[in-house]
Amino acid sequence: MAAFRRAKRSGSACSLAASIAKGICLGLMAISFNPLQVAAAENTAQFSTSDRSLTAHQVAGTRLSVETQPAVAPHPKRANFEREHKSENAQHMADWVIDSGDNRGMPFAIVDKMDAKVFVFDAHGRLRGSARALLGLTRGDYTVPGIGNRKLSDIRPEERTTPAGRFVASLGFNSHGKDVLWVDYKNAVSLHRVITNNPKERRLERLATPTPLDKRISYGCINVPSNFYDHVVKPAFTGTHGIVYVLPETRSISEIFKSYYDVELRRGKGTTANLDEDTRPRLQQQDLRFGRNKARPYGRPERSVEEHKSRMTIEY
Repeated sequence: MAAFRRAKRSGSACSLAASIAKGICLGLMAISFNPLQVAAAENTAQFSTSDRSLTAHQVAGTRLSVETQPAVAPHPKRANFEREHKSENAQHMADWVIDSGDNRGMPFAIVDKMDAKVFVFDAHGRLRGSARALLGLTRGDYTVPGIGNRKLSDIRPEERTTPAGRFVASLGFNSHGKDVLWVDYKNAVSLHRVITNNPKERRLERLATPTPLDKRISYGCINVPSNFYDHVVKPAFTGTHGIVYVLPETRSISEIFKSYYDVELRRGKGTTANLDEDTRPRLQQQDLRFGRNKARPYGRPERSVEEHKSRMTIEY
């Protein structure tokens, strides 16, 4: 007030009022300049001084890409096993199938040779049923070339393996006119009802035990309980092709399935969980090719019986 009286006496009251108003405006501007604006200004200055060749448009674009980057990767898709017991390999494989879309919208089955168990899923990865299975006598993930054209008596014990891999499967008929699910048509490997013709093999008793070692008895085909085949396998694959994934037992999963990835690990890396673009067309063409030429669809038995007579296509 004393300063105001002196200013008034000296005739400078107007100039003092202008100075006070200017000071108030500067204070308000300082308060409104928040930390976000400070950070943005510092970022702009950093881009401007680090590379003088960057244009204002490039600087703005660089800031935008940082601000819009997602903090976490998309949630992966999972297969639904309900409460069924399964191995870690079976779980990882089923998750990959659904997350990647490798089944191409078709039903699929996973054959876990280590656990001697078969899981059948619908196209969306929901479990339709599972059962224990009989497998090839000898451990191994590859089949002997040309074994599908040989007689059973010519196949040595060490050659009786169930091959691992991704197979386009469909219902068809064997040389006796019985329906089977063809897994590897070329090598005469199918999934079918358990065979009980030879009582000495005790196949029904083997299926009933919890020990995987008891399940090694066949020439390579996959034997399942008749009830499981009739009420789970057959309905799932009727009227459509499907994919059968036979897990390896002497090789790693990635060796057999080249496009496989660990769903949880890929999510942790922040990458997308879809098949690479160059892989999808290849798989699609493969599915169409094998589905058309390598399997006899259920409901077309007029030629299959004659064609299979020259092959090792009896149930074993």
